[in-house]
Amino acid sequence: MIADHVVVGMFSENCWVAACEQTGEAILIDPGAEPGRITSLLERHRLIPVQIVNTHCHLDHVGAVQDLREQFGIPFATHPGERENLEDLADHARWFGIEAPREPEVDHWIEDGEVIEFGKCSLTVLATPGHTAGGVCLYSHHGGHGEVFAGDTLFSGGIGRTDLAGGDFKTLVASIREVLFALPPETVVHCGHGPDTTIGREQASNPFVSDGADARFTELF
Repeated sequence: MIADHVVVGMFSENCWVAACEQTGEAILIDPGAEPGRITSLLERHRLIPVQIVNTHCHLDHVGAVQDLREQFGIPFATHPGERENLEDLADHARWFGIEAPREPEVDHWIEDGEVIEFGKCSLTVLATPGHTAGGVCLYSHHGGHGEVFAGDTLFSGGIGRTDLAGGDFKTLVASIREVLFALPPETVVHCGHGPDTTIGREQASNPFVSDGADARFTELF
């Protein structure tokens, strides 16, 4: 499986592309801004986008969704727990003093355990609420090693913030410990912001999911 990304927008968000090496079919994950740069990434790898899937629908992750949905004529999918975030995009944009993105039209609501196929590859939806009510991660195990697209659930040395609507610190920590940490330790974690990490590395050293971690310590995103 091909996994590559481009950092977009004022929030330095990672838009990921997961693609089948044999067929070139690709999934766009969290296209947050700058659709032209995302299109260039697809062209560089000669990929054919077949679907957009969002791990969650905060402002910084959805800004390019509708443009790309219309450009390529492909469906957009996210978890039904993200309805409120989609409806509140204009309010969130006002908080930051920026122009609101176009609200994406959702073609399909995904659920925990659902398998998203593209070419000869697939991603399994893992429900990981806590950063948002409908937050998910997308897990793949192809070519001998696992990869998980974690959105803002888990970062290298950090976790997503839990002080916005739908966020809950205890829920997020439980999602990480019970769902993500159940994956093999060598699993590569592709984060929504910042560098990659591995499940084993975060199990060993992430201070936000250790015993006694405090909800006051949250990340920026």
